[in-house]
Amino acid sequence: MTTLDISLLPWQQDVLGTLRLNGGERDAGDSRDRFSVVAAGRRTGKSHLAAVSLLLSALDDKPGKTVYVAPTAPMARDILWPTLFDMGGDLITNSNVNNLDLTLVNGSKIGLRGSDRPDTLRGLSIKHLVLDEAAFVKEGLYETVLRPALSDRMGSALFIGTPAGRNWFYDLFMGARDGGLHDHKAWHFTSYDNPTIPKSEIDHAKNTLPGFAFHQEYMASFDAAESEYFKREYFDVVDGPPTNPNGSISAHGEHYIACDLAGFKGNGPRRDKSRDSSAIAVVFVTDDGHWYVRDIIHGQWTLNETAQKIFRSVDKYKPVSVGIEKGISQQAVLSPLQDIMRRQHRVFRINELTHGNQKKEDRIMFALQGKAEHGLLHLCDGDYVEHFMDEALQFPSRLVHDDMIDALSYIDQLAKTSYAGEIVTDTWEPMDIVAGF
Repeated sequence: MTTLDISLLPWQQDVLGTLRLNGGERDAGDSRDRFSVVAAGRRTGKSHLAAVSLLLSALDDKPGKTVYVAPTAPMARDILWPTLFDMGGDLITNSNVNNLDLTLVNGSKIGLRGSDRPDTLRGLSIKHLVLDEAAFVKEGLYETVLRPALSDRMGSALFIGTPAGRNWFYDLFMGARDGGLHDHKAWHFTSYDNPTIPKSEIDHAKNTLPGFAFHQEYMASFDAAESEYFKREYFDVVDGPPTNPNGSISAHGEHYIACDLAGFKGNGPRRDKSRDSSAIAVVFVTDDGHWYVRDIIHGQWTLNETAQKIFRSVDKYKPVSVGIEKGISQQAVLSPLQDIMRRQHRVFRINELTHGNQKKEDRIMFALQGKAEHGLLHLCDGDYVEHFMDEALQFPSRLVHDDMIDALSYIDQLAKTSYAGEIVTDTWEPMDIVAGF
């Protein structure tokens, strides 16, 4: 008689214990989830967990195929083929290294595939899927090819891998973690969660590797590399601009509003998901050049919602200047914005903001980096601060949005501050126009 003799780390037991392997309808009282999303550091035991779940799935006599997908077929072979043989032993009755298929004693098959050849994944009826190194699998493959293959069997899926910045794997993990995705559960583990690796070895890596590399590879962090331009210590969070005892702003200055629009919501959920957000930056600029960021309203809105948010911001802060980035979105929002102005009997001028033929990185650097480093940029406490700091501390990364920091940089085009002191001119005038003195 053949048996499957396996051992699991505590975190691996937790994941498998809450995964409804091979899916199906959730029975009453069953709290297990059909989909598990695991972000884990290097050498935590991800491959071992994948192999165990594949063998347990295949040994279940439910119809359907058990499939393991890595970014490429050679990776699938190198990562899991030896592990499955070592673990499966006599349970494996037949194998084909050319097509990477294994057959177990009960006739069930385990197939190893690469996501770089999506044609080999079509037409499958999958009861359990393992998507390994998910962060390196091309976006869209799961939604268009693999997810439909789970439907007829209501199969389960285990997404596992080390993060690689903010890509589709990050979106999946956050959706599972925050409850936005039904029947999904998110897990996060670091290399410290594998007791077979000496802690001293991980500490050595921490002390010798760049911080970004260590946090991504060992601590399974989704954060991109640290910003080249902004440091956390550059920013201070304050209650607001300096005020008088009666609550009015004591500093001499004016409010400015700059808008960076990124299209409008309503063109389908997939386009809405991939589109950048619009951002409306509201800043109080003092006469001596200090910027107090009162708010940065950001999100994905319809055309009319965008116009309403701009008008409400103007109505609330009463800026001396309002600007919108030049482009199609600016042209589109002007009409509904002007309609609101007419209805509310309040008209204000819209300035056209341009990038001035500068690269975005250069424009943002010249507008904000010096102010932030020299303590001239203050963040007034609010809901926007966490999102703004996330953008600033990882700018310029293609894996993180920069809508809020971009909108803030446009304030520089609206508010021109003179840093020179008052110039006193001594104009000589003769006391006697005839004598000349």
